[in-house]
Amino acid sequence: MAVDFENEIKHLRTTMGSVREVTDLGRLESQISELETKVSAPDLWDDQEVAQQVTSALSRAKAEHDRVTGMDTRVDDLEALVELGTEENDAETLVEAEKELGRVRRAVEQLEVRTLLNGEYDEREAVVTIRAGAGGVDAADFAEMLMRMYLRWAERHGYPTAVLDTSYAEEAGLKSATFEVKAPYAFGHLAVEAGTHRLVRISPFDNQGRRQTSFAAVEVVPLIESTDSIEIPENDLKIDVFRSSGPGGQSVNTTDSAVRMTHLPTGTVVSMQNEKSQIQNRAAALRVLQSRLLLLKKAEEDAARKEMAGDVKASWGEQMRSYVLHPYQMVKDLRTNHEVGSTSAVLDGEIDDFIEAGIRWKRAREKSEDRA
Repeated sequence: MAVDFENEIKHLRTTMGSVREVTDLGRLESQISELETKVSAPDLWDDQEVAQQVTSALSRAKAEHDRVTGMDTRVDDLEALVELGTEENDAETLVEAEKELGRVRRAVEQLEVRTLLNGEYDEREAVVTIRAGAGGVDAADFAEMLMRMYLRWAERHGYPTAVLDTSYAEEAGLKSATFEVKAPYAFGHLAVEAGTHRLVRISPFDNQGRRQTSFAAVEVVPLIESTDSIEIPENDLKIDVFRSSGPGGQSVNTTDSAVRMTHLPTGTVVSMQNEKSQIQNRAAALRVLQSRLLLLKKAEEDAARKEMAGDVKASWGEQMRSYVLHPYQMVKDLRTNHEVGSTSAVLDGEIDDFIEAGIRWKRAREKSEDRA
């Protein structure tokens, strides 16, 4: 069937019109101009923290602007390619135009999803914590599989990551792990991954080769910024220090450099052991604790935010996504019904389609709640 290029391009332009309206290029250009003025100030780097905030904001604003204007250019180029192929009756050019149409359509869809990330903290970097749930050693192994999946996803996009804490299980896998994804909108994208994940497979740890169901919980919180007002009185903190441990409980540090920080009023606990010194681990633990308390504070202010990371139970009946490796191969999101058969690709970090479907589902649900 011949491709209806005219309607396809018309649809792309309509979508890009919505993207431009949401992005507000005029506002973005004014913001870029203001930030460029600040960056050119000779005393900018007298305060390195402020300087980094300004330069990062400028980089994000320019990237957002170029992303939209660059896509407009790609649609224009696609239209020119179609016109050339049609006028010359060149089949090869039209085949190339059809391929480019697919690429542009996909890119516009991704850009449209980005415009849906307009929540208060969506622009933030993310702190992700994965905990093994029900299922014994298989659950610990699954937690490690999920950590690798998210780190691979970040790697595919060129997003820097930093592992803050890993608590290894005795036999295999992880009891828990915490890491940062240091990229704009990391929280907006990964927030929809929060919840209970379920794995069904033939257990490699069962000598009778039986099928095993196991669970792991994923928590995602926005990374705090210096402008966030989360002050924690010293009396509200209990700080314990201990020696870092590696796989199987083996000691990997001869000094008490690992830190466990407990926020007494809420019972929130954060452990850090991946930095080299106790001071660094304390700073990292405080940063993550503040991030979690920030989200708790937001939940108290906004009753509509019902799905808090601390509510994830990681057990049967609570799952939001299933990874089935036996008796068939399928990964299915139980909220959006998006599913794929290539489990190995998903576990290797190809989760963009799940994330995009989750973002659309989340925004549709929020609109429905607003109308109610």
